[in-house]
Amino acid sequence: MSQARNLITDVAGLRVGNAHDAAIGSGVTVALFDEPAVASCFSMGGAPATRETDLLDPDKMVPSIHGIVLSGGSAFGLDAASGVQAYLREHGIGFAVREALVPIVCQASSFDLLNGGNKDWGRYPPYRELGYQAAEQAGLDFALGTAGGGYGATTANLKGGLGSASATTSSGHTVGAIVIVNAVASVVIGNGPHFWAGALEEGDEFGGLGLPSLVSPELRSLIWKGGPQPATTIALVATDAVLTKAQAKRLAIASHAGLARALRFSHALFDGDTIFAAATGRKALGDEAVEFTEITALAADSLTRAIARGVYEAMALPYSGAQPAWRDRFARAGENK
Repeated sequence: MSQARNLITDVAGLRVGNAHDAAIGSGVTVALFDEPAVASCFSMGGAPATRETDLLDPDKMVPSIHGIVLSGGSAFGLDAASGVQAYLREHGIGFAVREALVPIVCQASSFDLLNGGNKDWGRYPPYRELGYQAAEQAGLDFALGTAGGGYGATTANLKGGLGSASATTSSGHTVGAIVIVNAVASVVIGNGPHFWAGALEEGDEFGGLGLPSLVSPELRSLIWKGGPQPATTIALVATDAVLTKAQAKRLAIASHAGLARALRFSHALFDGDTIFAAATGRKALGDEAVEFTEITALAADSLTRAIARGVYEAMALPYSGAQPAWRDRFARAGENK
């Protein structure tokens, strides 16, 4: 664990804000950088919904970005980045091209259109305004679980949510992760209560149950939403290290191990699994190869933990027939461990 928050905001140089709409059952989470951050991303799901991700490749011109959005709403949710752009432009933040100022805001969106909320929002979806509101709320502390972009998230058998965690490397670099857990599969072993992430838990951050003594073949049976229903777990991992764009790309790729450890299963045809990686550039690498390798390992670990936290902290949506939350089913297991 890194510092007291155990949130991605333990990484110096970034803030996070949430906004949601309880009527539609969806929301937006925004990460804003105090200074433009070097960033990249990598998608491994078969159904991603993204905006402004091509420019994150190492061979593209833009050297750094101003914000990253993780939202619900599937393709409709991609409007959220426009609201964040509006907020940043009002505050004089953007990529200057002579007199033009263009905030660079990248986004991934998750599919939460079948969670029971009222999606009959009229001509235009509300995500642009939600993006603006989330940007207004950006700070060092933020809610987890049924909050922001995780408000309407679900998994195969439990309510999903917004999770975060952080860690510190042996050389003193801080790493962190934030994730919308909207998985096509499950975060718990069998029918629960143990999380697949249990081996990496620090303290009681998601119940302190660890792992069962034996994970039998029956407990490994696949549990998933089934049918042509997209899901999508989307995340941002960040570090205070000074990284190149190519290193940020490698960090995003390596962090997908965090999804694979926390979910049974990930990277499927109906997943949009996308991870952004950002470096705020506050602390240079010493032994570059060794220190960067540890950053990639701990970022993946932080993402694994963040996924479990997102489900552990979630509360059921206020709709008839809504998915139960982990706390609804297993709170006593955490008390009696």
